[in-house]
Amino acid sequence: MAYIKQYASALNKLNFKNMFGGDFFLTWEKSYDEILATFTVADALRWLRENNVSTRIFDSGLGVSIFRDNSTRTRFSFASACNMLGLAVQDLDEGKSQIAHGETVRETANMISFMADVIGIRDDMYIGKGNTYMREVAKAVREGHIEGNLEQCPTLVNLQCDIDHPTQTMADMNHIIHYFGGIDKLKGKKVAMTWAYSPSYGKPLSVPQGVIGLMTRFGMDVHLAHPEGYEVMSEVEQVAKRNAAQGGGKFTKSNSMKDAFKDADIVYPKSWASFAAMEKRTTLYGNNDFDGIKALEKELLAQNAKHKDWECTEDLMKLTKDGKALYLHCLPADISGVSCKEGEVAASVFDRYRVPLYKQASHKPYIIAAMIFLSKIKCPQETFFRFTDRNKARFFG
Repeated sequence: MAYIKQYASALNKLNFKNMFGGDFFLTWEKSYDEILATFTVADALRWLRENNVSTRIFDSGLGVSIFRDNSTRTRFSFASACNMLGLAVQDLDEGKSQIAHGETVRETANMISFMADVIGIRDDMYIGKGNTYMREVAKAVREGHIEGNLEQCPTLVNLQCDIDHPTQTMADMNHIIHYFGGIDKLKGKKVAMTWAYSPSYGKPLSVPQGVIGLMTRFGMDVHLAHPEGYEVMSEVEQVAKRNAAQGGGKFTKSNSMKDAFKDADIVYPKSWASFAAMEKRTTLYGNNDFDGIKALEKELLAQNAKHKDWECTEDLMKLTKDGKALYLHCLPADISGVSCKEGEVAASVFDRYRVPLYKQASHKPYIIAAMIFLSKIKCPQETFFRFTDRNKARFFG
């Protein structure tokens, strides 16, 4: 009970009222207080589950997931979050739906939402498409609710788009907060968000963009490093610069992995395709130019191969703060000599950080649950006390 009082007290100091009835698209659309509220609710839900207290706020209802790209961690995190709150999960397989026959976004959104309380979407592969599609779905279900076709308006949660990966970077950030012992311990900490070599083609931009868009809000020194030609969206860089100025931190860019790793407290070596290449791929797919896509893939794999030295090695880790920087990855990582011949990270580095990496990933179900919770519950503090007062066990062992 003492911990619940602490979480409630923390929420009492924050203004997050606009999250009620809202969606979660991009972290930088949320206020600092709203970001902190999400972390606080995630931690409270975790504490309740760890102490065998049921956190079901729904007796029935659906959480609908739409994955337009492959997923393991985010797919299961979304399912876990929905189940923890009392929702069943239904995945929409677009290949088996009427979407394949030309069904409109508006129609699909309404047809899947008659008993849906949340819709989670991953659509990250095409520049200018993913986030736009999510907003179209959110608009359609909101109109469906106003028109009386839907009894409730489902919350839209961005499970990764072409711009941001909020559930991932919020989980990363909560891991960092716990690792260093609180938000007040983060000011001045250096984060190296660097490109790393991968033998695969076309990894999304949303993780590095999400990292620089979120972590610059906490007074940290965020260093974005990549080879020439692997630029991210300029609009997101502007967000990072603005956030750093407002949060009292720094946002730095370079073309040197060594410079980024030097004295870093946190390193995040991760492969991605350039913004220009992703734009080109989007155009080719839009024109059904599959020969052009094959040619682009060959070109980008050759471009990647020029930068095999961009690998997180033991020597690079020695350059970090006391040689003990926290290594982060959204997983799965391309591990040299294990999952591929040459990749993003040396096997010895990855193995040494395996446990903290799994802890990093474990925050995601609670972050997603918190996003849903804050959209559905007007006063989370009261609901936390109701959980403990009703004293309903999650598991009767």
